[in-house]
This record gives sequence, structure tokens and C-alpha cells, in this order.
Amino acid sequence: MVVFEKPKALTDTPFHYCPGCTHGIVHRLVAEAIDELGIEGNTIGVAPVGCAVFAYNYFACDMIEAAHGRAPAVATGVKRADSSKIVFTYQGDGDLASIGTAETVHSAARGENITIIFINNAIYGMTGGQMAPTSLPGQITQTSPYGRDVDTVGYPVKIAEMLSTLDGAGYIERVAVNNVKNVRNAKKAIKKAFQNQVEGKGFSLVEVVSTCPTNWGLTPEKALEWLEENMLPYYPLGVYKDKFADKEGEK
Repeated sequence: MVVFEKPKALTDTPFHYCPGCTHGIVHRLVAEAIDELGIEGNTIGVAPVGCAVFAYNYFACDMIEAAHGRAPAVATGVKRADSSKIVFTYQGDGDLASIGTAETVHSAARGENITIIFINNAIYGMTGGQMAPTSLPGQITQTSPYGRDVDTVGYPVKIAEMLSTLDGAGYIERVAVNNVKNVRNAKKAIKKAFQNQVEGKGFSLVEVVSTCPTNWGLTPEKALEWLEENMLPYYPLGVYKDKFADKEGEK
């Protein structure tokens, strides 16, 4: 009896991610959701620019490569061209919360029936570890060697909180993948975000608080501890909006 195997929605291509990077965990959760919903043959993913730029190699569904930050706009076009397709984007914080802020905000405001998986590791990963819109106050990066100075560059952008204020946004949840419990909760959230689209409910975004051991300058183990001690207090986990919940307050 098979008790554990690779999701069918993942290809056999080896991941290129750094040791300890949690992109691979999230990729698996997305693939498991696609498998369990039986939508692989009808799904189109939109890959970003950034560490997950090769997402088109990893998911066994149709994929499109978008310009930096434009994945929600591309996903909107695909979904409007063929509403029968299940369309998702997979984006990092440099892609979604910086150059792609407008596309993200307006796709949510319009209530586009798409699913967005947003990876927040508080740094620009692929390009060398610069300060990102999500970098924490005081966080040391390549471009903030003395720590992020909020008096000069402002405060981090809290995507889940911001999008939850928009009438068009349907389901917004922040999760993490730093331990077994949180991975399981992340799986439920990601599957729900896809299920919402299958049911035609509208815009769903799952923000995943993640690690970047290489650019944080930490071992994989220490990176998980740093996430727990520093990121989660600033980016609390939970459902920020669910206008699809029933009257009993289903989450």
C-alpha cells in the first residue's frame, strides 16, 4: 500500500531552491490541492520573476511566464478569456508586493475569480538579498546593512491586512510552513483558495510566511527559529477575510 508519494501535479524536475528554502514545501501543497480537486488538466499557472521563476518546470499543468509583477494581470486575462479554466499565480514578495502592487490590489478590488499564492520571506531572494517591501523594521539586508530604518524607507507592507479592506477581495489568509501544524493549516488554506475558484466565488489569496536561509545568513534550522521569533509576531497568522464563510463563521 502506498502511503506517501509525489503529487501527480508536480513534474520530476529537481527543485533548484537553496537548502532549507520553503518554496519546495509550498509547491507540494499547491500540487496536492490540484490533485485532490482533480483539476490538473484544467489548470493554468502563472509563474513570476524571482526565485520561483522556474515554477513552469515544476507544475504539471499549463504554465505561463509573466513579466515581473504582472502575474495577476496575466491571470485576469486568461480567466476572462476562458472562465472554465482554473488560474493561479505563484509570487514572491519582491514580485507581488513591490513592482506588482498595483496589479495585485486592482485584481482583488475587481474580485477577479483567480487564486494567488504569495510567498513572504521578507527579502529579495534571487537578486542577492536586498531589502524588500516586506523586510522587517531593523532587518539587516544587502541594502540595509544597519537595519531597515522606517524613518527613511517606511514600514513593511502587510499584504493580507491591506487586501482584506477591499470589498472585492473574497478570501485572504496568512499561513506559514515552519512546522507540521502550520504546514497542515497552509494546505487547508491553499486548497480552499482553489476550491473557491472552482465554485466561482471570486478572488482568493494565501500569504505564506517563509524562510530564506541563504540571504538571511542562517542555517535552515536557525532560519525556522528566526521566522518564529521575528516574522510571526509582525505577520500574525490567520484568516483576514472570508466573505464566503457561512453564518456560523466558518474559517
